[in-house]
Amino acid sequence: MKSLTILAMGSAILAGCTSDPGFVGVPGMREASAAEVGQCRYVTDIRSKPGVYGVLAAQGLRYARNQALATAQEAGANTVVFDPLAPGEQPYELHAVAYSC
Repeated sequence: MKSLTILAMGSAILAGCTSDPGFVGVPGMREASAAEVGQCRYVTDIRSKPGVYGVLAAQGLRYARNQALATAQEAGANTVVFDPLAPGEQPYELHAVAYSC
């Protein structure tokens, strides 16, 4: 019974988070390389920090990237260029530049 209660509480918590763009992504936004935005209008620079590291690093990075995309969209952008990361690198801060293309 106790595990069923914990499962129900966990499901309720996750259900409340489904509208969070960090979890669900940002429709209408695209990621591009710096070479692809030459004809686009600069909107803003964005910085985002992953909230978790170690075993959950990939999820934390995905969440931070989605949050940056949401921030860019709120600023009027539709395209984001993230600074490149070396394979296996665990960044403590993401930097992205938002553009309207």
